[in-house]
Amino acid sequence: MVGILATVFAALAALLHVYIFVMESVQWTQPKIWKRFGVADQAAAEITKPMAYNQGFYNLFLAIGVVIGIVLFYAGGGIALVLFALGSMVGAALVLVTTGLKYVRPALIQGTLPLIAFVLFPFA
Repeated sequence: MVGILATVFAALAALLHVYIFVMESVQWTQPKIWKRFGVADQAAAEITKPMAYNQGFYNLFLAIGVVIGIVLFYAGGGIALVLFALGSMVGAALVLVTTGLKYVRPALIQGTLPLIAFVLFPFA
């Protein structure tokens, strides 16, 4: 039962990070997206587009790590990869908080699911 819960939270964390990838790497210059990230205007979105593109792929790679880790876990492998990817997601959320109090909510959104999965997986 714990393994199923851990997997569900990890999969949800991966899906969230894929969604973040889409927003940052594909949709960044759409007003509804750059406004969501607190970007001032379209010109600033264009200037920050390369940074957002890069950052989006970072989120995608973390999601891929979680998915491959889950597959390896159920194939009888260890849990090292899934814990590393989940831990990296949590670490990124903690770093986000250090950039200012206005980032607490996004950090909680980004970090809660992987934290729950990270805590549950060792008991799976």
